[in-house]
Amino acid sequence: MTAFRGPPVPGAGRGKTPAANTSPNRRVVVPFDDNRFLPKLLGEYDSHLALIEERLGIAAHAHGNVVILSGAGPECELARSVLEAAYARIQKGEEIGSGDIDGLIRHARQGEPAAEGQGKGQAQISTRRKVVKARTPAQSTYIRALDKTDLVFGIGPAGTGKTYLAVAFAAHFLERGLVERIILSRPAVEAGERLGFLPGDMREKVDPYLRPLYDALYDVLPPEKVERDLETGVIEIAPLAFMRGRTLANAFVILDEAQNTTTMQMKMFLTRLGENSKMVITGDPSQIDLPSGQKSGLEEAVTLLKDVPGIDIVRFANADIVRRDLVMKIVDAYDKAGLGKFV
Repeated sequence: MTAFRGPPVPGAGRGKTPAANTSPNRRVVVPFDDNRFLPKLLGEYDSHLALIEERLGIAAHAHGNVVILSGAGPECELARSVLEAAYARIQKGEEIGSGDIDGLIRHARQGEPAAEGQGKGQAQISTRRKVVKARTPAQSTYIRALDKTDLVFGIGPAGTGKTYLAVAFAAHFLERGLVERIILSRPAVEAGERLGFLPGDMREKVDPYLRPLYDALYDVLPPEKVERDLETGVIEIAPLAFMRGRTLANAFVILDEAQNTTTMQMKMFLTRLGENSKMVITGDPSQIDLPSGQKSGLEEAVTLLKDVPGIDIVRFANADIVRRDLVMKIVDAYDKAGLGKFV
């Protein structure tokens, strides 16, 4: 029986010569015992094999119930581990997409095992609506920090999953009754705009600033639950200024875009942490929108608290951007030009 194989994907790497490598070329045959799972493993039109070819610089072809890998030995072994890990997940009934294949490749390149265990491997977050898997080793480190530490800083460029993973973990905690509520906040200062210049009442003024938080919530929780919890206050989304004077107990608290806090705002927020609560602070120091000459509270907090027990600081790099390759290339171009800000 021949495994599923559709028309080639334009530009996907079919027919290309494997990238040059000093390691001797090898031919590795990877067998699979159930052909029913192969269409999901290979991807539509063999798109998963094409991604493996592109990322690892090898050739990959399906024939019957085997995948034949040709190229440098280490890369072929990485590809084998990725295919076998993906196949095991499919056997368990999990859905595998190109993002999952990309995540397995990134972890394998860092020597991380495919399965999580003993503080290693590809970490994941389970919510009622979906299972969110880490796409990079830094994301796995971040997820494990969220699990074991009550105060976590996630710092790095846009597109690395800092906010999304924090919201997913908050949903995970809420669904399991580990906290009573989720509180999501942002400073309402971006791109030189101020709330007073926006039309509408206070809710209408602040919603545009908080939209990314809403988007993440709706992605990991059923829409009806999000709506109900927003109405009852189980999920609260508010500007940072609304946090003053409060003690946030039994809550999972997230401060997003924290690079736009002042020193006093950051101190105020950090001291809101109450009993049985977790706090996550995310930000990108290259996208500070504070008035010229005003220092970011995020940068100061990280410097002051880096050696304090019970606080984890996870840093993401450009290589951790998971939106798409083109975004990573754009970020790199701006960085090389010495231009810190990017969208």
